[in-house]
Amino acid sequence: MKKSLFTLLVAAVALTTIAASARADVSLPKCFSDNGVFQREKPICVWGWADPGEEVTVSFNGMSATTTACEHGNWKVSLPSQEASFEGKDLVVKGKNTITFTNILVGEVWICSGQSNMEMPLNSWGQPRLACTEEEISGDYSFIRFNRPNHVITEEELKDVATEGWKVCKDGVQANCTACGFHFALRLYNELNVPVGLIDSNWGGSNINSWIPDAGWNQVPETVEVGQKLIAARPEAKDWDKCGGMYNAMLAPWKGYNFRGAIWYQGCTNAGEHEFYYYKQKAMIREWRKIFENGDFPFYWVQLAPFTDPKDDPNDTGDWPYLRNGQTMCMEVANTGQAVIIDAGEIKDIHPRNKWIVGNRLALWALANAYGKNVECCSPMVATADFADGKVALTFNHVGEGLVAGKLNDRTFEKTGDQLNRFAIAGADGKFVWAKAEIVAPNKVVVSAEGVDPTAVRYAWQMFPENCNLYSSEGLPATPFEIKK
Repeated sequence: MKKSLFTLLVAAVALTTIAASARADVSLPKCFSDNGVFQREKPICVWGWADPGEEVTVSFNGMSATTTACEHGNWKVSLPSQEASFEGKDLVVKGKNTITFTNILVGEVWICSGQSNMEMPLNSWGQPRLACTEEEISGDYSFIRFNRPNHVITEEELKDVATEGWKVCKDGVQANCTACGFHFALRLYNELNVPVGLIDSNWGGSNINSWIPDAGWNQVPETVEVGQKLIAARPEAKDWDKCGGMYNAMLAPWKGYNFRGAIWYQGCTNAGEHEFYYYKQKAMIREWRKIFENGDFPFYWVQLAPFTDPKDDPNDTGDWPYLRNGQTMCMEVANTGQAVIIDAGEIKDIHPRNKWIVGNRLALWALANAYGKNVECCSPMVATADFADGKVALTFNHVGEGLVAGKLNDRTFEKTGDQLNRFAIAGADGKFVWAKAEIVAPNKVVVSAEGVDPTAVRYAWQMFPENCNLYSSEGLPATPFEIKK
């Protein structure tokens, strides 16, 4: 039944696209609709279909361009870049017929992709959560717009996207907007005073394989063979497992639509792959940057939050610490950043409720790197580890005004001065024990355990590292790590 419905849906999308390109009326993909947002300070690209040889004129806010549809009925124009504007303008496309899209803004546009923790909307699918306040879910945030593609998987790239078009965040419409993306957008608006548009393209439970274009597997040597096998298996794979299938249907149609960058929240489904996830995410980032012709656009992701019951044994780690480490490794890719939320997980719930903290920590990366604001965005990370005299002296980068012990309270950070938790060391036998950790300088922590000559040290190296409490003074939690002598 699932296969039949999927086949019918793909056929319907394909027929719609073919019909659009075959009829005389000029038409556009559903990336364009009323209430949309164009990226400021970049050319405004508009494209679609018409009769071969048909003249098409596109006008927006006093600018216009004219072209002729090619022999296949395709056309594309590029209008000059414009400054941000909260005043809705008309996009007019004229061929043998005229199409007018109204209330278009110019501002910042971001892709929001991944699996359920990015898909999770402000209404939390009707469950009682803390994703937003009552005002956020029902108030007037017309300066935030989102376009959420339907869930579709295809083996080939589509020219059009299945979506209801751009939605305005007011009168409760935002209840269906990505919660991470909404809080990210709201922080950008508050800091930049510009409209924000979100391409809300995500699918709960999805594997990163589904978001990697076929050519992307060749971007990283370690993924070439993996990609070849996945592509060869695609015709027989279940719809859900078709590599590249979600990219093909839900992102490929946006090629040509300018945006500032992407935020990404995914990894749960790939947790068993441990650090190999690093290679896959790197391959995806490189290929997205190539395909969207947007330069090395900013790409920021969320490190996996804690999940499952806390464990008393520091050797009982589960898979997630290794996946998290793979995510951290990916920071070596240029113009990327990681929002650490090791303090914001839920026992027995894979969907952390506090999406405000997720969106805001992602926004810090954008504000600092994409927009040049003077804010601390990176969580503390170990720079060096000195094993000597039965202790490990750790120095950290990105500590702000200094390392502190603290805790997160909903949307606020509190310095507590408590003893540091969730540090562990191992001796020659490789067995980890909980350790004493002390902040001895603004950027330095010394770790030790009685009777252990350490050969390895870990912090927050469990699926649910309960009460891990090392922060920068700015309230960013330290990045989990494992270091061997």
